Amino acid sequence: MTPYSLLRFAIPCFLWMLIAAHQVEAALERRVWEVDGTAREALVALPAAVPGADARSPRPLVFIFHGHGGTMRHAARTFSLHTHWPEAVCIYMQGLPTVGRLTDPEGKKSGWQARAGDGGDRDLKFFDAVLATMKAEQKVDPSRIYATGHSNGGAFTYLLWGQRGAVLAAVAPSGAVALGHLEDLKPKPVLHIAGQKDALVRFIWQETTLAALRRLNSCEPGPALTPGLCVFPSSNGTPVHAYIYPGGHEFPPMAPAKIVAFFKEHPLLPAK
Repeated sequence: MTPYSLLRFAIPCFLWMLIAAHQVEAALERRVWEVDGTAREALVALPAAVPGADARSPRPLVFIFHGHGGTMRHAARTFSLHTHWPEAVCIYMQGLPTVGRLTDPEGKKSGWQARAGDGGDRDLKFFDAVLATMKAEQKVDPSRIYATGHSNGGAFTYLLWGQRGAVLAAVAPSGAVALGHLEDLKPKPVLHIAGQKDALVRFIWQETTLAALRRLNSCEPGPALTPGLCVFPSSNGTPVHAYIYPGGHEFPPMAPAKIVAFFKEHPLLPAK
């Protein structure tokens, strides 16, 4: 293929990607909350009208957290959960400058608190504020509130599980570990997404997290972790699913559909 032919092929592809990105963002509304005197923002996708569906039906609510150095707009493009689950309220949250545990020691890039109490629990309070607003403004199904995130956003998803687990039906962290939060976790359905060649959050660390989650959730013995979807059932109704892909630390394009399918299968279990 000649350079001219390559250019003729590349330009339409680039234009298609620009149009697709615009269409994703066009469905989103930027919202701002004041939390402890700081403006916090998120992109909100409200449920689309579904033909034949009852508009008064309660809606699922999904919180999505970008990785360290990411943005809510990038999360909306890569996760794009509102296109996979148009019946849900999807919230793409924006982090604040945060010291990274593995990168960015000066804390110049956006991210999420690593532990309970960090920064006055600024991000937990942000979650609380957005959740309260959505419950007041939308008909949210309290049995279908979920959280997902990648890398630092995945670690914050684990922190949310530990600190706000009572309101979450299930979680889906990606490229993250939960070792600092395991003592706070109560059994809950979880889908963990991991790249076998992850050089930042090493796969062996994520394997350790998955082993701990299987013990926590009283999962039955299952297969070794291999590429694809690995399912570890639980007699408690809190299975551990692991989606393993042969890549690195990037968020895989197949993950959003798997996250939505997992969330749809797992409403909040009745309190014991």
